[in-house]
Amino acid sequence: MTAYLDHAATTPMLAESARAMVDELTTTGNPSSLHTSGRRARRVVEEARERLGAALGAAAGEVVLTGGGTEADNLAVKGLYWARRTQDPRRRRIAVSAVEHHAVLDAARWLADHDGAEVVLLEVDGLGRVRPEALAELLAADPATVALVSVMWANNEVGTVQPVEQVVAAAHAHGIPVHTDAVQALGHLPVDFARSGVDCLSLSGHKVGGPVGTGALLLRRGTDLAPLLHGGGQERGLRPGTMSAAGARALAVAVDGAVRARAGEATRLAELRDALVAKVQAVVPDAVLRGDPDPAGRLPGNAHLTFPGCEGDSLLYLLDARGVECSTGSACRAGVPEPSHVLLAMGVDEPEARGALRFSLGHTSTGAEVGAVAGAIGPVVERARRAGLVSSTRWA
Repeated sequence: MTAYLDHAATTPMLAESARAMVDELTTTGNPSSLHTSGRRARRVVEEARERLGAALGAAAGEVVLTGGGTEADNLAVKGLYWARRTQDPRRRRIAVSAVEHHAVLDAARWLADHDGAEVVLLEVDGLGRVRPEALAELLAADPATVALVSVMWANNEVGTVQPVEQVVAAAHAHGIPVHTDAVQALGHLPVDFARSGVDCLSLSGHKVGGPVGTGALLLRRGTDLAPLLHGGGQERGLRPGTMSAAGARALAVAVDGAVRARAGEATRLAELRDALVAKVQAVVPDAVLRGDPDPAGRLPGNAHLTFPGCEGDSLLYLLDARGVECSTGSACRAGVPEPSHVLLAMGVDEPEARGALRFSLGHTSTGAEVGAVAGAIGPVVERARRAGLVSSTRWA
């Protein structure tokens, strides 16, 4: 048996989402065509948009379909920046948390390298959480120069939930729009677009049982946004290109299903998560749980631990050889030989940060998989530490 504990990277498609996609893939029609087949496809897209809005506390007209979370993040960060900068050239600062996903960080840094932006990294505490009062002080000092604020709903590596509503209050006090990456939060935490107050919200299909290559940006009415792409009028001109009726339908089915099942699944996953952490620390007492230890302050399916004296990549491969699949952090940075920027921002020193593993649970996770981790982690850590000692001696 393979124990799959990397649901934060991607989770298996829900059966109903897969059926919806397959059904639609066998039907012909471009949603932008005016004939019968085109109108039928367009109806599928618009019904999916309505279903997404209803599940997420948004109006159907506030749902912009994208090719995934990364595109949604880029559209929000660059689109808000360009729109705001056009209105007032002084607005060149972008305030983002230091623990954002690289889809946000790299988009902001691209604007700094190519379009004169200044990226302001919002520091986090030892749990990985932004301090709203620090953001309020920053914005009060010179609000006219800030184009936007971007703070994720919950961290993809350590699982810490961010104070989004307080961030919104601090930014909106100065008329500054807020974007949040809710890719990891959706399906695990209550996500209500209207209630949150954010101006833009990114989501991704394959994190909630939908297909890879689907996602959306929720955009509050009246929020100005410049497009990244040009070439058509689809999605109100904000995301040109032929819309995928199959992708939209499958995404809506997955999001709706994940939201409906959220409360029960969150409780189940939190219990499995707590059991995993307890079992691992019973075998490896010096393993450190990172992120908020309070269950109310972290994602229910996230267990992020560091193992002193180990390299995360070594741990990952040794566990994989024993049938346990997890990650060292974001899958988007897998294979990059450097410690997590999230852990470093939290004040974890580099040697400790290198020994990180993220176990993330989802709708197919079981107690047997948690047991597999508990059975494998002891000898794996021991072997990884021996390898580290040999390597250190060799190069001494």
